[in-house]
Amino acid sequence: MALLAVSKQRASVVITLKSPPANALSSKLIEEISQALDRIKNDKDVKVVVIHGDGRFFSAGADIKEFTSVTDGKAFSKMSSRGQEVFNKIENFPKPVLAAIHGAALGGGLELAMACHMRFVTADAKLGLPELQLGLIPGFGGTQRLASYIGKAKAAELMLTSEPITGQEAVTLGLANASFENEHLLESVLNIAYKIADKSAPSIKTVLELLTYTALDQKWEGMKQESLRFGEMYETYDAKEGIKAFIEKRKPNFQDH
Repeated sequence: MALLAVSKQRASVVITLKSPPANALSSKLIEEISQALDRIKNDKDVKVVVIHGDGRFFSAGADIKEFTSVTDGKAFSKMSSRGQEVFNKIENFPKPVLAAIHGAALGGGLELAMACHMRFVTADAKLGLPELQLGLIPGFGGTQRLASYIGKAKAAELMLTSEPITGQEAVTLGLANASFENEHLLESVLNIAYKIADKSAPSIKTVLELLTYTALDQKWEGMKQESLRFGEMYETYDAKEGIKAFIEKRKPNFQDH
């Protein structure tokens, strides 16, 4: 059963995450996103991509239950590296990718959104990277992208406290482009996509290529280190306790090792 749906809207494609109840980013869903992008990349009739979530959330995070099947830290790092690879594909995609965020974009969900070229939200959406609550760290590029959008100090606050921000706060901080009413979110984002699609495809592609030069040279090394540390965290007692507590719906009892 497919975990996403792909539909064409004029010169745009909408990728809808359909993995209820929270559109958790399992390895299978991430692979389906990658495959959809591969198909779209060479479709000359498509000039813009919109990603949004079906149901109550954009994506409430990674599939924590899947973590329990990972054998060791090395495999956990491999999972992180693959997620980064797919999200880097989004960031470097030759066609604009817009995220339409409602409900929540947490953990891996926010990391997916941050890989997109633009983010549009509902004012009351919740955005955050709460991985430290599990004794883990973000693993799909979150430590690098969040700081590049809102600065190191605010990124540190969000990650270290695990407190989310609202969509409206995300706009104020520069993490999101604009906010819309919940019932008009997708329609409003599609209208922006249509405006972009009216432009020349070569000029769109060139602007996106030039924007990549603004990235810090150290970001890719930072992502490499993030995936390695992601695996190291998985080997700790606290990570195993955090994952177990999440599944058991209780507060974790961290032992700091």
